[in-house]
Amino acid sequence: MGYFELAIIGATASGKSSLAIEIAEVFDGEVLSLDSLSIYKEIDIASAKPSKIELQRVPHHGIDIIYPDEYFSVVKFANLYKNISQKLQKSSKPLIITGGSSFYLKTLLDGLSPTPQIDNSIKRKVKEYLKYPDKAYNFLQKVDKNINIKPNDTYRLEKALEIFLATDQPPTLYFKQNPPKPIIQEIPIFEIVWEREELRKRITKRTQQMVKMGLVDEVAELESKYKNRTLTPLKAIGIKEVLDYFDGRVSKEQMREKIITNTARLAKRQNTFNRSQFEKNIKRASLSQMKDEIFLQVQKISED
Repeated sequence: MGYFELAIIGATASGKSSLAIEIAEVFDGEVLSLDSLSIYKEIDIASAKPSKIELQRVPHHGIDIIYPDEYFSVVKFANLYKNISQKLQKSSKPLIITGGSSFYLKTLLDGLSPTPQIDNSIKRKVKEYLKYPDKAYNFLQKVDKNINIKPNDTYRLEKALEIFLATDQPPTLYFKQNPPKPIIQEIPIFEIVWEREELRKRITKRTQQMVKMGLVDEVAELESKYKNRTLTPLKAIGIKEVLDYFDGRVSKEQMREKIITNTARLAKRQNTFNRSQFEKNIKRASLSQMKDEIFLQVQKISED
């Protein structure tokens, strides 16, 4: 068959992962996860990560990369994609990209602006600035009146300061002069769609399974080990509700209902994003129809 790429997207609990594994098995391919929570080690149940058996069936990438107290960015994801793509092209194996964090896929299609070289002296200066975040923010506002960064967004504040010190240019001007370049060309995208009530039933079923599998114990272990609820993954749906349960704010039943409700809201946001951001080379169908749609597309790829 040779190398090809396709993406399977959709709301949480829509059946993306299982379908991607099935497609990868048929065509001897590998899977790249777009899930922003599955990148973390030790978060298996809350992330609805593929099971150990599923991971053994098909090689997966983008899963269990870092620990919860480590930083991950879209730039790191882009580099991950580049490495995997190059490897699979050499071995003539297809790549199936799937997950609910479609922002990563959108970034691959739109691209990222090249970043200037940041040496250690600049990094040290930025650290000195960030000892006083308010002053650093005010300084950045003076050198770049067009910049749109919130005062508490320390990551973007740090990157903006690095760009200014490395280039002596306002960050917005730098990005205007260095526009993003697509990382991948247009690829076939398949979005699994569900009626709202049917998807809610799937979310409810999955939430119940997560609790039975030991979600509460998993979150307890995370809190005990890291002792820092401000970590990005500990703010995720499925984790923050359990922490509320630990604090006595909700009962166990209320915890489950909150997870279901918040997951359904997330699904709505995901659907809205996918509809607004992906218009080219996309096919939308139910889970039952999607497998046939993908096989037809792959057949066209092989004929070309």
